[in-house]
Amino acid sequence: MSKKINLEHPRDQITKIISRIYQRGMTTTSGGNISIIDEQGDIWVTPSAIDKGSLRASDIICVKKDGTIIGKHKPSSEFPFHKAIYEARPDIKSVIHAHPPALVSFSIVRQIPNTNIISQAKHVCGPIGYAEYRLPGSEDLGDVIADEFKKGYKAIIMENHGTVLGGSDLTDAFERFEALEFCARTILYGSQIGTPNYLTDAQTEEFEAQATSVLPEMKVTEYPSDEVEKRAEICKIVKRSCQQGLMIGSYGTVSMRWKDNDFLITPTGINRWDLELDDVVQIKDGHREAGKKPSRATWIHQEIYKNNPKINSIIMTQSPYLMAFGVTNSYLNVRTIPESWIFLQDIHAVKYGTHFKHNNNSDIVENCATALIIENDSVIITGDKLLQTFDYLEVAEFSAKSIVLGHSLGEMVPINDEQVEDLRIKFLT
Repeated sequence: MSKKINLEHPRDQITKIISRIYQRGMTTTSGGNISIIDEQGDIWVTPSAIDKGSLRASDIICVKKDGTIIGKHKPSSEFPFHKAIYEARPDIKSVIHAHPPALVSFSIVRQIPNTNIISQAKHVCGPIGYAEYRLPGSEDLGDVIADEFKKGYKAIIMENHGTVLGGSDLTDAFERFEALEFCARTILYGSQIGTPNYLTDAQTEEFEAQATSVLPEMKVTEYPSDEVEKRAEICKIVKRSCQQGLMIGSYGTVSMRWKDNDFLITPTGINRWDLELDDVVQIKDGHREAGKKPSRATWIHQEIYKNNPKINSIIMTQSPYLMAFGVTNSYLNVRTIPESWIFLQDIHAVKYGTHFKHNNNSDIVENCATALIIENDSVIITGDKLLQTFDYLEVAEFSAKSIVLGHSLGEMVPINDEQVEDLRIKFLT
């Protein structure tokens, strides 16, 4: 699938992405800056000391190639290192700098997060550089950062400062930023309940090698009204998942059964934040919609639908607190509050690679549970209506979060067997 051409003006791209970063709690009102260099060599950049929570396109500054500044504000005080990155790396067309809490945690202990904590992050982030501390806004800081980018890095941990990332466009930079912060959060949360385990390079390469278009193409595709309605539901839930921090732009698969064993599923290679109805892929009679690449996980969604007729929707995603359990081999006991047990009962985990087509997948496919964790990869949530499945995901993530946060207070005391039996009688019979 060819990459979408982004015809949004740089001003609009920047305001959209800074809004996402702010709303997700990955920068403060005054912190962080974003820039784009256009084909003329002009740099569009966020302004200095303007509220990131209400930034408008008219607030974005243009620094022309000749140094002329156009706009009603001053450009970001960190503009010098943005400029230095573009000069050092002509392939970089957008830069994001921010102070997201988890990456700042690594910054202040002077460590680099290991992106082999989850399957796709190494591919999305690439190797991570490290820039020693220099005075913010100084030419010296620009030199230090540019030197790291010259080594080929696109993601840098800034000592006692935060992070800076580059990309071939702003979407590429944001995916890298979001994935790296997710890795940092997962490692931090996992470290509170156990010891994080990491994938080998060979395992991450195996994930990337999975074929995305092995199904034959349909010759003709029809789009009746009920099919289009399901596309809209999928897009709505995917964007809501991103907004709620339950999915990141570079990873996450959502599907809905359409009729019989035919279904609709999200594509690969499309940022989840930007998913549109036409991006969703129809799978019918074992064939895929022509010209589209469905998720790598399409085959396992197909097998779940075939073997579990009561399941009509599936969400396969990464959320940080659930993945804290998924990277530490810790058991997630959902006997926390009545709602969690009623909805989920038990959440088991399967080994990494169980979700690959050539391996034994019976633990995932046969008698598929409401929630299942794949170690160092994802969580699979299943249900009837898609909104119900999303609710199960939220409940599972909230349960995991409560346990992680409560760990510092003492050992969890679960609902006992007698109380569980009362719940079973009242709500499940």
